[in-house]
Amino acid sequence: MAGAGRPPRPYRGRVREALTGAVPSPNIWNSPDVYELENRAFDPDGAVEAAMAEIRPPAGARAVDIGCGTGYHLPGFARRCASVVGVEPHAGLARAARRRIEGLPNAAVRQGTAQRLPLPDASADLAHARWAYFFGPGCEPGLRELERVLARGGTAFIVDNDASTGTFGGWFRRWLPSYDPSAVERFWARQGFQRRPIASRWSFTERAHLEAVLRIEFPAELAARFAAEHRGLEVDYAVNLWWREY
Repeated sequence: MAGAGRPPRPYRGRVREALTGAVPSPNIWNSPDVYELENRAFDPDGAVEAAMAEIRPPAGARAVDIGCGTGYHLPGFARRCASVVGVEPHAGLARAARRRIEGLPNAAVRQGTAQRLPLPDASADLAHARWAYFFGPGCEPGLRELERVLARGGTAFIVDNDASTGTFGGWFRRWLPSYDPSAVERFWARQGFQRRPIASRWSFTERAHLEAVLRIEFPAELAARFAAEHRGLEVDYAVNLWWREY
């Protein structure tokens, strides 16, 4: 879902208000303003949104956005779905998300973790988690919660990096050479998820924004190296859309 609506007021400094059990996410925790630039740059063609809509049309759905951060995707879900609840473990980011959805009567934000979603049983038809907690082995408690909160026939979408290909995937492997994309794929298959590979991209309006995003995603030395190697304002970015009907 493309982000829209009122952007959050700048949140300066580090986000320290995290619930117990939250998995650290240094990029958005420490630099939410720069992460906003990354959200704006990612998938300008709407390929991820289109793939989700093809698999499970959003009209009439009760949606939940797990790890919603500052709520970038919430207005899009509110436009297309019957309702949406954003769940975020960090109080500062949750406050920013609430500011973003002011005036949207069918959107709400609750503080909580993926492994303890603050939602009743069978209360959602569509779940979305984008680079939030779900990275393969270790996320089983969150997956059990999906099974609890999704109504029968509900669909879960998990958007993750495809580190097996593309420019960003190559950078990711250089940063984490022990990361095994094939093992991650096997994990999701065992959990009953299907894979939809998507060729997307970053598209920035300013070179400084691209370089700032590289600095929150990678260690300083690697970020500088990637910036020196890659010219222009666009980066091809392959992702996996994992999905399962419950």
